[in-house]
Amino acid sequence: MADYESVGGGALKFRGGGGVTKKKKKKMDPSKVKAAMDDREGSPATSSKPVRVLEKTPAQLKFEEVQRKRQEEKVLKSAMKSHKEKVAELNKKLEEMTEHYDIPKVGPG
Repeated sequence: MADYESVGGGALKFRGGGGVTKKKKKKMDPSKVKAAMDDREGSPATSSKPVRVLEKTPAQLKFEEVQRKRQEEKVLKSAMKSHKEKVAELNKKLEEMTEHYDIPKVGPG
């Protein structure tokens, strides 16, 4: 324990003495806050800008429609087969393949 008696405590300090300074928050005047809130509430009612709901191009909409139809067809196709039929189809496919379980040799030898 004698080794630790001469150790100083406290936080480490950087050379140069420049410490971290935090910015102070500015307090807003209550009257300005109230005026800003009134402006926000009044602006949507007086706004004459047209609101655009659709942000997608016709090509994007068509693409999404085609994707949705393909997904539906895929779901219907897979729902028609039972698990037993799916396994039988996979087994048939594997039987037709030549040595699907064998690892091909690469290189001489």
